[in-house]
Amino acid sequence: MTDEFSTFYKTRQSILCVCPKCVAISRLSQLYIVSEGRKDKTWLDEFEEKIRKFQDKQGVFEQQKSAVKEAAIKRGREKMAKMVSTSLSDKVVSKKYDPYDIKPINHPIDFIIYDGMTKNAVENVIFLHQKNDNLAQLHKSIHDTVENKKYDWKVARISKEGKLEIEE
Repeated sequence: MTDEFSTFYKTRQSILCVCPKCVAISRLSQLYIVSEGRKDKTWLDEFEEKIRKFQDKQGVFEQQKSAVKEAAIKRGREKMAKMVSTSLSDKVVSKKYDPYDIKPINHPIDFIIYDGMTKNAVENVIFLHQKNDNLAQLHKSIHDTVENKKYDWKVARISKEGKLEIEE
């Protein structure tokens, strides 16, 4: 196959042509032949057109991506304050905690409030839960543990293999 192509190319280099309009002499290998008539589209033409359209759309998307992302973050932050205030009691909302300082845990404590977290200066950590007779003993146990300072700080990480690793 490569020998045939090589022979074909060498043959085109040795054939000389005369332009009928300007009478210039050129090699056949240097000519760019264009037909004046309309050519039928092939599957390759359609495929290349689809790729071009996709690349155009991708370029538009890349230009708009950051603006769309920022708008979505802004909308989410605006809704966050409303969601937190509707899910918490009026007593908590009236304390004027920053909604981004409130983190859900759900069990056995409903929320933890890291007061001042958004300002990078946590001044107080608050455990927040609704009164529940079934969990009253557990809540009292947690309260006593914190009051008596019977807790420890450990960092736990999940490895790439999915195992929990606790740093000492």
